[in-house]
Amino acid sequence: RSKALVAASWAAVAAVAALIYAMSAKDGVTLDTGSGLLSAAKAWLAEVLSAAAGHPVDVSPIGHFAEYLLLGCVLANALRLHVPPRAAAIASVAASLYGITDEIHQIFVPLRSCDPADWAVDTVAACIGAVVVSALAARRSARTRASADR
Repeated sequence: RSKALVAASWAAVAAVAALIYAMSAKDGVTLDTGSGLLSAAKAWLAEVLSAAAGHPVDVSPIGHFAEYLLLGCVLANALRLHVPPRAAAIASVAASLYGITDEIHQIFVPLRSCDPADWAVDTVAACIGAVVVSALAARRSARTRASADR
């Protein structure tokens, strides 16, 4: 493993964690109307899902799911370079713990709140991302070994 690969993997983790922090730091109004393309995408998704459901739909869990799916993926990817057999488990726990700090952070942001349901969504999404990346890495490693044995 090159030092550059390890550094890039951990930089991706830091970038995703910073993105999550930045999104959580936005107050409810800014998140809904003052975030440019993100606000437009959120409004569009809410409109489509509300029309399909026949009533207003909160799309916040979808945002949480996407953020933490990505965090689980990048954490598992970075950890596979150090502890391959335990990367998914450690990434899942670490992302879940980060989700707790994220919810606590939101207590202090106007028009935001600490929601245990959001933390549950964060945890499930991170676990899925971590397991998928770990499974793909294991599959790739098995193929590489099989090719080397030929």
